[in-house]
Amino acid sequence: MRKIPTTIITGFLGAGKSTLVRHLMEHNRGRRIALIVNEFGDVGIDGNMLASCGVAGCTEDSIIELANGCLCCTVADEFLPVMQALVERANPPEHILIETSGLALPKPLVKAFHWPEIRSRVTVDGVVAVIDAEAAASGRFTSTPEEMARPDHDNPLEEVFDDQLTCADMVLLNKVDLVDADGLDRAQARMADKLRPGVKVVATRHSALDPVVVLGLDAGAEDDLDTRPSLHDSAADHDHDDFESFAVALPEVADLDALAERLRRTIADHDILRLKGFVAVQGKAARHVIQAVGARLDGYYDRPWGPGEDRKGHVVVIGRKGLAREDIAARVQGDASVITNR
Repeated sequence: MRKIPTTIITGFLGAGKSTLVRHLMEHNRGRRIALIVNEFGDVGIDGNMLASCGVAGCTEDSIIELANGCLCCTVADEFLPVMQALVERANPPEHILIETSGLALPKPLVKAFHWPEIRSRVTVDGVVAVIDAEAAASGRFTSTPEEMARPDHDNPLEEVFDDQLTCADMVLLNKVDLVDADGLDRAQARMADKLRPGVKVVATRHSALDPVVVLGLDAGAEDDLDTRPSLHDSAADHDHDDFESFAVALPEVADLDALAERLRRTIADHDILRLKGFVAVQGKAARHVIQAVGARLDGYYDRPWGPGEDRKGHVVVIGRKGLAREDIAARVQGDASVITNR
């Protein structure tokens, strides 16, 4: 029996993984594709957006969302039962996509394909790392010489970023429209010594490229784990104590511009890594999506609110451990007593 090819899509928070998944589903040439979406934190956003995106392949039957933890830490409890259920379907998928959390390490997930319950039925067709060109060029994932000289030096962003690169079979250097030629050179230089020999780097905008380029790498990644070094290979366990996530409820808003300004200031003041979610806008029939990566903030209307659907929004905040949750929540929600003191 032919093994079902599986593509693992990795990459740091906000790099464009969900955008790539949607593009692949939209141009899947009629193949039955199952999608596993993993979220860091207990509130899922990406799976919700994909399920309601209107693309033929993005249905509730084809999307499985795993929240409340990165797959690299919950392989036995979360990932393996889902994979078993997929391969045992009467009409199993022809290809499986796994969109990992932006904080997940891909190698433990690749290792899981050796588990007896699934190893004869699935194979890792390829690990695709989506990289934010602007973030890489700006040094977001790079320690300075001064930082590295400190005896207590620790940069968890850099560690996750590097592990995602060293496991990749292909890299999509995304959002190249946001950098100039010098920035592109810096981003490429940042990755150069982390890539395994023969790994291709493809420049993209909005994660758009022919699915044939990504699906069908035939890497069999689970069979060459030794060529994919990880900073965490020697660790008995890997956890995400360096990061945290929480959700903030949002009532209907009257002024989107004012909300955007509050979010920008809050992100900058608290060094928030990622913010995403939905909001109901007074007088608008459609749901508004909020996406923020660092200082970049985007928004768009994705779909109408359903009949009887509760018009309440929320955003998920992800950052380094120690976020001032109460202050962030108050500022996002527009608490006047907090805002006037800024």
